[in-house]
Amino acid sequence: MAKADKKSSSSTIALNKKARFDYSIEDTLEAGIVLEGWEVKSLREGRVQLVDSFVFIKNNEAFISNILITPLLTASTHIKPQSNRVRKLLLHREEINKLIGAVERKGYTLIALKMYWKQGRVKLEVGLAKGKKLHDKRATEKDRDWSRQKQRLNRIG
Repeated sequence: MAKADKKSSSSTIALNKKARFDYSIEDTLEAGIVLEGWEVKSLREGRVQLVDSFVFIKNNEAFISNILITPLLTASTHIKPQSNRVRKLLLHREEINKLIGAVERKGYTLIALKMYWKQGRVKLEVGLAKGKKLHDKRATEKDRDWSRQKQRLNRIG
C-alpha cells in the first residue's frame, strides 16, 4: 500500500514559473546536482526556491547559484548549513561545450526551470533562454488571458 502512495505523488520538487514569463526558452537540458545530506532532506520536505537562481560556467564546469534550500530545524548539530551556497551541476562534456558556445557567442542565459526526482536522484532542468522585452511579456499575458476566456466560453456554451 505504501508503494502505491509514493508512485501517485508528483516527482516535481520545485518549479520556476517566473522563468517562462521573463525568458523565452530555446532549449532544455537535464543536469544532476551535487548536494549534501541535509539538503536532500530539505528537498524531500519541499523547502527550496528556484526563483532567482542562475547557472554559470567557470573553468569548463557548470555551477548554479542562488538556489535557496532552507535547512530543517532537526539538522545535525555538527554541520553549519549554508542555504545559498554555489552548487556544482553534473553535465556531459558535449553539453557543457554547447552551453559555452551559446552563452558566449549568441548571448543566451542559463536558468533553472524545474527540480525533480528521477530514480531516487535530484535532477535540475536547465533552460537556454533569451530575455523577453516588455512587449513580449504583454503579448504572453494577453494570449494567456484569451485562452482562459475561450475555456470559459466553451464551458458555458
